Amino acid sequence: MDAIKAITTRHSVRLYSGKPVEKDIIQDLVLAGSLAPTARNIQPWLFVALTEQDLVKEIANITDHGKFMANAPASILVFSEDTKYYLEDGCAATENILVAANAYGLGTCWIAGDKKPYCDQIKILLNVPERYKLISIISLGYPKGNIKTASKKLLDNVLCWNKYSQ
Repeated sequence: MDAIKAITTRHSVRLYSGKPVEKDIIQDLVLAGSLAPTARNIQPWLFVALTEQDLVKEIANITDHGKFMANAPASILVFSEDTKYYLEDGCAATENILVAANAYGLGTCWIAGDKKPYCDQIKILLNVPERYKLISIISLGYPKGNIKTASKKLLDNVLCWNKYSQ
């Protein structure tokens, strides 16, 4: 799948089949995340891939809006060292993972991380050093059933040429 198609067809998926996600695909997704642009090339990220179902379910139960993650066969958590641009860097890595997963035919959903009250609890559970901040939790799996797509704003509603115009 080409990059534009992978971006334009990506949707949040919250229901997954029971099919496991192959380890080599997860490694490719993390590689895509690690190749994201980063301020001053600091590359402050750390990725934790979860495939143990008990652990995936435990993380799902800790979150406030990610309970559906319990039916995902895998997830990737994106952490970033507490640098000046940690959030931008971690979000760029997250988006790369989402798009790459779609190219593999996988469904994902970005579950909030940064500034949520459960961040420290998850870091402790996963033995992540204090210097890292949780940026995102990405549920990951092969979609089950029809994917419900959210409507997006039309390009004419978000694009201005040369200066803002209404």
